[in-house]
Amino acid sequence: MKKMLLTACLFLHCAFSFAQQEHAALKDTVTAFIRQQTADLPGKVTFSVEAIDPRLVLENCSKMEAFLPIGGQLIGRVSVGVRCLDAKSWRIFIPVQIKITRDLIISARPLSSGQVVRAGDIARQSTEIMQDVGITDEKRVLGKVLRYSISAGSIIRPEMLRAAYSVKQGQSVQIIARGGGFTLSNTGVALNNAGAGESVQVRIGSGRVISGNATEEGSVEINP
Repeated sequence: MKKMLLTACLFLHCAFSFAQQEHAALKDTVTAFIRQQTADLPGKVTFSVEAIDPRLVLENCSKMEAFLPIGGQLIGRVSVGVRCLDAKSWRIFIPVQIKITRDLIISARPLSSGQVVRAGDIARQSTEIMQDVGITDEKRVLGKVLRYSISAGSIIRPEMLRAAYSVKQGQSVQIIARGGGFTLSNTGVALNNAGAGESVQVRIGSGRVISGNATEEGSVEINP
């Protein structure tokens, strides 16, 4: 019955004999949670906790806990939950707007599909983002190959890039098999393109097809 009355107070002005939970404490709980959870994120984080409906009446709680709903991300508009951990056992959700400013990698000039990204092809731009996009570490961009063409000033995202092929289809490759205390080698023909660490199939002299992982040097390693 009490829970029904508490819910109704979202729409009606109510008065109860019990001590009411201060809204300021709810906002303080959410604020502390956001600061803690975003402390290690790259970039500058700013956020605002939206006002709580003044008609909301909750019983005073001695121990509150903030939480992020399943699937929630600490960026953009998100609802942060606050639950009471004592006998009152209520739970509410408070909207929060989170913005992050990061120095993202952008294209310094128009870049073509299949082009290997070099240092002169990229620049940095301070950008306020409302969703988790872009790359901040140049090491994740340099030496990669563009999947499609982009214009100057485009934010470079991970899905735009692939590793440079170290093994190409039709190429003759060395096959290396390593085990406990031994190393075997053979040669074969690669049946697909692959970057370092990616899977590649190789046809050996007998016609048998085996699978392994491409290395940066252009060989193929297999685990016997």
